[in-house]
Amino acid sequence: MDKLIVVSLITFIFGIIIGYLIRQNIVKGQIKSAEQKIKTQLEEAKTKAKEIILTAKDKAAAILDDAQKEEKERKRELSLFEQRLNHREELLNQKLTETEEKNRSLEDNIKKVKEIKEKVESLRQEAQKELERVANLSIEQAKKELFDQLEKTRQQEITDLLRKLEKEKQDELEKKAAEILETNIQRLSRSVSSEMTTSVFSINDEELKGKIIGREGRNIKALERATGVDIIIDESPDTIVLSSFDPLRRELAKITLEKLIKDGRIQPAKIEEKAEEAKKELNEKIKEAGENAAFELGILDLPKEIIYLLGRLNYRTSYGQNVLQHSIEAAHLAKMIASELGANVDVAKKGALLHDIGKAIDHEVEGTHVELGRKILQKYGISEEIIKAIEPHHEDYPFETPESYIVAAAEAISASRPGARRDNIENYLKRLENLEKIALSFDGVQKAYAVQAGRELRIFVLPEKIDDLGALNLAKQIATKIHNELNYPGEIKVNVIRETRAVEYAR
Repeated sequence: MDKLIVVSLITFIFGIIIGYLIRQNIVKGQIKSAEQKIKTQLEEAKTKAKEIILTAKDKAAAILDDAQKEEKERKRELSLFEQRLNHREELLNQKLTETEEKNRSLEDNIKKVKEIKEKVESLRQEAQKELERVANLSIEQAKKELFDQLEKTRQQEITDLLRKLEKEKQDELEKKAAEILETNIQRLSRSVSSEMTTSVFSINDEELKGKIIGREGRNIKALERATGVDIIIDESPDTIVLSSFDPLRRELAKITLEKLIKDGRIQPAKIEEKAEEAKKELNEKIKEAGENAAFELGILDLPKEIIYLLGRLNYRTSYGQNVLQHSIEAAHLAKMIASELGANVDVAKKGALLHDIGKAIDHEVEGTHVELGRKILQKYGISEEIIKAIEPHHEDYPFETPESYIVAAAEAISASRPGARRDNIENYLKRLENLEKIALSFDGVQKAYAVQAGRELRIFVLPEKIDDLGALNLAKQIATKIHNELNYPGEIKVNVIRETRAVEYAR
């Protein structure tokens, strides 16, 4: 057993020794192989380095050669530039010399001219003195005498010629103006109607008159109070007369009656409700009237506020003539006249349409309609050209543009057409308007209506400001002011109404 172990150990040791020797040989072989590879790589690297160095030397030589060529070229260019500079310098020196010579020559010539001028002036003065001595007249006296003689000889001829030219020109202008106006008036064919102070409302049933009057006249009184219109119900069949100097109020009463009849319930509370509805509907009709007027004339750029004021003119009159229809007619005329004369058609047309826009403002605002219209147009951004065309149509302002003459002419033509206006109606309406204006000038007055053709003034006061005694005093004060300030036939009844209402809702 021991021998076997010894043999095994010897065999193991011997194997180790043999393995070690074999490994040593393998390592030596690998080392030799690696050394061989390194040598080969070193040789290849040296070869590449030599090639790189040779290439670099060639490039350096080429760059150096190019640099030398560029340097030679620059030297050549500098040499040429230097030569040109030298040549220019020589030219400048030559010109400078020539200029100096010319200056010296000019100075000599100037001196000679001055000497000659002095000699000529001296000779002229001597000749003038000799002439004055011989003629016994100064130069100014001789001129004056010559001009006086020419003026006397030719004055009559010039005067006659100027008169002839003026007369021919005036005749020609008048003939041309007459032709333009005649042609344009004939081209514009519009109906002429004069606004009255009453409107007729038609009904289908006579029994409606009793409902409108109401028990003890309560309904008709409420209707008159809500609309400010005098309602006349007489024996005329199927008709009710609405009387007021204000067309807006008559239209409001008409719409209110239509709504009440359609509803069927005619009573004070319902009358007030329908009157409020009628006011809204009337505002829409006013807006529509303004839009239609602008559309008819092809004017599409007016502000909506101006359009609304134009619509209000449909319910205004001037000497019985509808102001909106008058403005539309004047705008058509102004457009045609401006086209004939070569003026600004757009400015003339808009100016004529808007020339009475100030009349759309209620009489509570002070100022002439021209001044009010000018302020309104400025407020809403209407161009200054149009405002200048409007201002002088009553000659309150100077005529500054051709369009201002055209607007004034168109307005006058429209107003002067036969049957267009009635002075007596205008004076009557003015009196009614002044009646209401006087009443509204007192503190505590809520509404004021001139009714019964101006024979009665109905005034509604605020009960919290005016008591019963105050109502009596107010009626007397208003009557006194009317007596002192207005001229009117007969007498005017001042009726002050004070009403207190208590309203509560059951829920």
